[in-house]
Amino acid sequence: MSWKQKADQAENKIVSDLKALISIKSVLDESASTGEAPFGPGPKQALDWLLARGREAGMSVKEVDGVAGHVEIGEGEGLLGILCHVDVVPAGDGWETPPFEGHERNGKVYGRGAIDDKGPTIAAFHALKMVQESNIPLNKRVRLIVGTDEESEFRCMKRYFETEEMPEIGFAPDADFPIIHAEKGIADLVFSQLPGDNEGPLRSFHSGDRTNMVPDKAWAEIAVSESMDGFDEEFRAYLEATGTSGELAMHGDSCLITLHGKAAHAMEPDDGVNAGILLAQFLDPYMEGASARFTSFVVQAFGDGSRGHALKMDFSDEISGETTLNAGILTYNGAKGGEISVSVRYSVTYPKEGKLAACREALEGSGFSLDIVSDSPPHHVDARDPLIRTLSEVYERQTGEQAELLAIGGGTYARTLEKGVAFGMLFPGRPDVAHQADEYVEIGDLVKAAAIYADAIASLAGEQPTDKNN
Repeated sequence: MSWKQKADQAENKIVSDLKALISIKSVLDESASTGEAPFGPGPKQALDWLLARGREAGMSVKEVDGVAGHVEIGEGEGLLGILCHVDVVPAGDGWETPPFEGHERNGKVYGRGAIDDKGPTIAAFHALKMVQESNIPLNKRVRLIVGTDEESEFRCMKRYFETEEMPEIGFAPDADFPIIHAEKGIADLVFSQLPGDNEGPLRSFHSGDRTNMVPDKAWAEIAVSESMDGFDEEFRAYLEATGTSGELAMHGDSCLITLHGKAAHAMEPDDGVNAGILLAQFLDPYMEGASARFTSFVVQAFGDGSRGHALKMDFSDEISGETTLNAGILTYNGAKGGEISVSVRYSVTYPKEGKLAACREALEGSGFSLDIVSDSPPHHVDARDPLIRTLSEVYERQTGEQAELLAIGGGTYARTLEKGVAFGMLFPGRPDVAHQADEYVEIGDLVKAAAIYADAIASLAGEQPTDKNN
């Protein structure tokens, strides 16, 4: 049995299915929430589409309250879970290719979700089909579990596992190959400006929509004063010095200023350019009163990088590396003050309580308070576990390369499993374009991943290994 050969034969169908799934704009929209579609019509439509493909293939299918579902093959008491998601982050700006059409060119498929996570989901689904069509004896059930709120709060998986069976083992094809056996903890923090007098010249400020993305755009409205002579020229010089772009427009006694950065995933903020931090940095010398307290705090707390040194939250360990902070949403309203929402990706052995206490101490006198909005603990599977060993053998068999164990700052569905890891599908050496403009997946990688997942299913749930002649 050659899974590579079977995946090659399925390439056209794999690509066409991915294009169809990308064309569904499955972005969270709670303003359009209904009882049947709690996260909006797009995520529900994408879920329905995939479940329908499972029914067409003769798989067992179940939907759970419009937020999740699964397709399943095999028999037995044991359960292998493959956890995917069909929701995507907003497209953002800067696309040369339409984000929700699934364009194919130069051996790639472009579109939001191509690599996170619609491409991997399609690869895993076709792997399931290949195993099913090969009539391989399975000693476990294999369940492709599909969620629709991964990019926000994992509410889909919380609801799913309230009533559905927890797999004994599993993997999430939503990160990097070879194997990610450690995921950092993820906490959302909010730094809120305390009330004060004298609002200052900053009338409003906004940057970012989600904490798990580096904001690629920031804009502010400020009151124009005589002290701002040459403001336009200073802004142009600042854009050139920082290698960014932006616009400035006068409207009576107000100035609307916009700055463009570069989006990236919050698990490594340094891959992006935080437009909010840069705009605050530019505005800071012109501010006073509450406006100055806001811009100064942003610059002092986050202007020195993403490792949290100024806030006393920096930490690193051997298992998972450095703790990172992403200031994902920055807002200011003259009447209410400012607020910065931050995604903290903290190391597996992070001394959380001590670090939070140190952070609160560092905030004294800043005019800002700290609140913890959410917290998902780190996830770690020991390198000696049989699940790790089997997946390592599969990866090495299919690629001829060593299966190095990795740790990430991103959060995948693997952390919702009692024993699970993230397993692909971004191959070593490939740029990580998740959450970025013109997101894409290499078609060759898509097909190769389908073969790897088929081998993994057969090896973890089959009666014996099935792919020895690649």
